[in-house]
Amino acid sequence: MMRKSSTFDVLGQLAALRRYARALTRDEADAEDLVQDALLRAYENRAGFDPERGDAAQGLRGWLFAVLHNVFVDRRRARRAEAERERRLAEIAPVSGEPAQEHHMRLAQIRDAFMGLPEEQRAALHLVAIEGLGYAEAAAALGIPQGTLMSRLSRARGALRAIEDGGVATRPQLKIVGGSDEPSR
Repeated sequence: MMRKSSTFDVLGQLAALRRYARALTRDEADAEDLVQDALLRAYENRAGFDPERGDAAQGLRGWLFAVLHNVFVDRRRARRAEAERERRLAEIAPVSGEPAQEHHMRLAQIRDAFMGLPEEQRAALHLVAIEGLGYAEAAAALGIPQGTLMSRLSRARGALRAIEDGGVATRPQLKIVGGSDEPSR
């Protein structure tokens, strides 16, 4: 047992592993990452190292070089696969999309118009249009008759429609029964 741990002297091979990693990656930082990943994989698979295969020191060195090379190849394959996935995604993705600013502006306008409604109309419209309640459920939730709910919905929808058509929501003018709509002089 003692012999096996003494033949697994990785520290003595670090300089050679770093040189080989730099030769493979051509980048100092990538080489260091590669050596670390290779050492991790070697440590995890140390049971697979057989010092009896050839010269023990040369066997460890060759085995570590093989582990390092395999980690390098695995990384390269993973990068190629990722690049291929990105290429395929780029082929099916739309070249350009609608500008998000217009959509956000439109939503802000709708929100402002909704929030500008009187409280009764806003509550009625919210329960029916957003929460999906039926007329009877919404009327019961608000504690009002169903006809009143429908009237509030109609006024709220009319106000939003007027804003949508470019106008300004106005309150309907009252008509005087039995009199004239003309202003008195």
